[in-house]
Amino acid sequence: MTDQKIYIKAATQISMQQPLSEAWLTAPERPDVPYQRSQDPNFRDWLNPLESRRMGKLMKRALVTAQKVMKETGISQPEAIITGTGLGCIENTELFLDKLCREGEEMLKPTYFMQSTHNTISSLIAIQCKCHGYNTTYSHKSVSFDSALLDAFVQMRLGDIRTALVTGNDEMTPSYFSILQRTGYIGQAGQVTAGEASVAMMLTVEKDEVLCEIEDARLLYHSGGLGDGALSIPSWPEPIDAVMFGVNGNPENDAFYEQLGQQLAGVPQLRYKHLFGECYTASGLGVYAAAHLLKQGEVPAFMRCDGGSEALKVNRMLFVNHSDGQNVSYIVLKRVE
Repeated sequence: MTDQKIYIKAATQISMQQPLSEAWLTAPERPDVPYQRSQDPNFRDWLNPLESRRMGKLMKRALVTAQKVMKETGISQPEAIITGTGLGCIENTELFLDKLCREGEEMLKPTYFMQSTHNTISSLIAIQCKCHGYNTTYSHKSVSFDSALLDAFVQMRLGDIRTALVTGNDEMTPSYFSILQRTGYIGQAGQVTAGEASVAMMLTVEKDEVLCEIEDARLLYHSGGLGDGALSIPSWPEPIDAVMFGVNGNPENDAFYEQLGQQLAGVPQLRYKHLFGECYTASGLGVYAAAHLLKQGEVPAFMRCDGGSEALKVNRMLFVNHSDGQNVSYIVLKRVE
């Protein structure tokens, strides 16, 4: 691979914070409920009502976030569209299966089935912007977005593409939330709110007017899982000013970050799920948040999870995410002057 530099030129979100906005940087909303769905923008401002009326909410959110970053960057036809999603359009899947159980197989409408597959999201974005290039979807639980970002990073380092739209999309239906709540994964006392995510970011090799640089991206497999004491953070030549963890209040999830945090003694530790919630592609919101924090050059105190009470000046940030303590992603983001 080459040493080609890669940048995040624009990034936006629809979540439990104000949609398509960075208002959370100065006035974040602080959800204090077990479960909350995303705040949706006015879809009519972005989508043709006749075309969108048959789309599920997740499809609309994915299209709107993608359109916003394409509009901001002026890149209307990225060379690659890569999506990460843990559940795909789970609401449409539930509607299809419910009708299948209640009405049988003979009179089913095809719309719910057509929009229930995971790769529908990436495909619809490509159809809307008339992109005929590389298009794929990753569905790997909590590292789904990380896998999509790594794919784009590698292809750009190889020189195969120069622009890539990377998205992460997941919804949390009431029925699926109740299942996860019963397992103890989310929805328990002391845990962050279970939410939804739609995030889109445009990656480019051009340095002009960018949020930050993606200096490195790795997705490693740790066979031992939690508790074997063999976890180790890769080393980088330059020092890390802060590390962002996906702590969510679940002891099994947070034990991983506690082990890694011990190896980063003295490095300020940050969080993001207390503002954006937990879902399979919450890491996309974490990378989005880190990119905007680096652009502004300062991390507010409410993002810290190390007991610190002061804002931080940050130039290089390490973002860490994991799935079951085995699949671990490390993403190094750097401020661009």
